[in-house]
Amino acid sequence: MAVPDCQTLNVAFAAVRGRTRTPSPESRTAMSLFARLIYGALVWKERQRAQATHQRKQAGAPAAHIVTGKRGETLAYWYLRQAGYTLVGRNRPSQWGGGELDLIGWDGPVLAFIEVKARHSSEVAPAEDAVTHKQRRRIAKAAEAYLRKLPTPPQSYRFDVINVFWDQEAGCQVRLVKDAFRG
Repeated sequence: MAVPDCQTLNVAFAAVRGRTRTPSPESRTAMSLFARLIYGALVWKERQRAQATHQRKQAGAPAAHIVTGKRGETLAYWYLRQAGYTLVGRNRPSQWGGGELDLIGWDGPVLAFIEVKARHSSEVAPAEDAVTHKQRRRIAKAAEAYLRKLPTPPQSYRFDVINVFWDQEAGCQVRLVKDAFRG
């Protein structure tokens, strides 16, 4: 694969920021390369953090589940970018106060609302089972509010769940479940 030049990367970045509607094949290749590089760097960094966490716990640090959630969302974001999603929203709060949509992105012509579940191990319940009925209703309501704000609603949309967990031997593991539930 050839290394993209600055012009190709500028086109790719402009496409991601929404300045162009349909990115060219060159920009998709450049962003795919960029997303793979960033994702690889994040996985390496997570291995380093996991080792440091076991060595020493910092006083006054945020709660462990908050840190795990933020790390999981960042890894999920770059994993989805590498998988070809065009992400348009992250941690989008709901206007009616019922939480937030973790990630919103286009998977081809389909708009996906993605719930991220981050875990310390794979021994906990699978990601799609971890989203309770109450959470599904909350996500569906927030998605409906988001869809009402769009100038032209998408032809189709779905709800995905992505599970990010850390395994001591295998490192970071990511599992994407497309169309995990109905809204």
